[in-house]
Amino acid sequence: MSSNKVSRQKSCHHCKSRSASAPPGNSTIHYEKSWLYRHCSSLQQRDRQAQKAGQLFSGLLAMNVVFLGSAFISSMIFNHVAITLADVWILLSILKVLCLCWIIYYLLGTSRQPHAVVYRDSHAGPIWIRGSLLLFGSFSVLLNVFQIGYSIIQIHCKSKVDIVFPSIEILFVSTQAFFLWHHSKDCIQVQHNLTRCGLMLTIATNLLLWLLAVTNDSIHMEIESQLREVEQRLAGNETNSCTCPNTTTCKVFQKGYILLYPFNTEYCLICCSVLYVMWKNVGRRISHHHIPHTKPKFKLQGVVFGPLLGAAAVIIGICIFMIYQIQATGSAPNHQVFVMYYSYYIVLLPLMSVSAVIGTIIHALEKRELDTLKNPTRSLDVILLMGAALGQIAMSYFSIVAIVATNPKDLLNSLILSYSVLLIFQYITQNIFIIDGLQRQPFPSPGKEVVVNEEQNHEAHDQRRVSVLELGQEFRRVSLSYIHTYSHLSWKRKALKEISFFLVLCNIILWIMPTFGAHPVFENGLEKSFYGYSTWFAIVNFGLPLGVFYRMHSVGGLLEVYVSA
Repeated sequence: MSSNKVSRQKSCHHCKSRSASAPPGNSTIHYEKSWLYRHCSSLQQRDRQAQKAGQLFSGLLAMNVVFLGSAFISSMIFNHVAITLADVWILLSILKVLCLCWIIYYLLGTSRQPHAVVYRDSHAGPIWIRGSLLLFGSFSVLLNVFQIGYSIIQIHCKSKVDIVFPSIEILFVSTQAFFLWHHSKDCIQVQHNLTRCGLMLTIATNLLLWLLAVTNDSIHMEIESQLREVEQRLAGNETNSCTCPNTTTCKVFQKGYILLYPFNTEYCLICCSVLYVMWKNVGRRISHHHIPHTKPKFKLQGVVFGPLLGAAAVIIGICIFMIYQIQATGSAPNHQVFVMYYSYYIVLLPLMSVSAVIGTIIHALEKRELDTLKNPTRSLDVILLMGAALGQIAMSYFSIVAIVATNPKDLLNSLILSYSVLLIFQYITQNIFIIDGLQRQPFPSPGKEVVVNEEQNHEAHDQRRVSVLELGQEFRRVSLSYIHTYSHLSWKRKALKEISFFLVLCNIILWIMPTFGAHPVFENGLEKSFYGYSTWFAIVNFGLPLGVFYRMHSVGGLLEVYVSA
């Protein structure tokens, strides 16, 4: 025993001396790592493999559901006899019931298990996304209420599916909005595979609802255009028994349905984006350096010219939109209203493009470091900005080809050609500006003097009685505080805030106009006559919803750029 101990000690001493004498750069001795390290590394590897396998399986599930639903919807479009709209509604109702069962199980079971939600992603589900969910979800519920009321009035020529399907839709939209409002930030740590499959099934269902809404919107726009042509020739003829009777209630349901229809497509797309972030966060463990200590808040300080120019663009856009809606929806659309509409865009789009280019140059000049931390929400924002822009860019290229091949020297055609080229350039420059701003770390918070002065002003305001004279003094004090804050910002931060806020307001008005029914790309008749009715309808109803979604999503990205500046 003693001789063995001595030999082991000598061998250990010999190894240590060899390792000590060996040069550090040429050392070839590799000590075997401990069992605990090997066990932990194998567990991490197996956990990573299980996560990839779960994502692959859930992704395949969603892909098959989307392909099945797309086959049903395509068959309904091309063969009305074999597959009807009622068949598609039945399939979607089954999918919505399955999604409802999983959401209820998640709310009552999975999320309440111990250590189920240990981490929460602070970047996921920002307030503007959740607010949009509630807003568009409320409009979708109201849309289905109008659809039920309209179907009840015409119950003599409507099936029971026309009433059952909107009822299930109301339950599905309400439950999903509640689920995403409270749990969009969850990084669930239990029941990974079931949660991934449930999220992917819900994403697939929302995609199919969006696809059906787009096809139904195209049919609705086609009916409106055909009715306009019929009214010019066959005014006063007998109508079908299923047409809306001339009653106030029926007209309210019909107009409400037409007005609220675009919001349903936006709701489905927003839900898909939030659910995808939740799917990426399943099983994710967030370390402490991922959690921001001070989260910047939105404050309307440091901006003067951006809100003024943006407000002017919004007011002028609303006036032009109202004139367009009054004249273009009449029996004979006026040629001048299209000239006015496209002229507004031709003036606004270069201003937006130049602003985005200046903002990108400022990003290149500033010394802010890039935020290299893993962030699924930011990655999704970049993908959605690039993907949603493709719809309107594709429509612009189709318009350019149609105009160049016909008569580009005509006044209206030259305006549409300029509009299409400027729109492509504006999308590209704005995407570069937003993506560059999202990938940079925020500026440090402003000096403490301004914050102390603001707190003192608020405390003084609470302690004094309100009178006309004191209100004037308070207004002067707040104005001085605002100017003081504005003067403390560097010129780069001032410019970024001004540009971001101006682009926010411009994108809001460019979202409002097509969302509430301004579709000159179809109503001017140029591309429709060049490509044919059905082909141009397919192009418009692919690109137009994506363009509307892009404007809304870019508002959120620009607000984040504004806050980080």
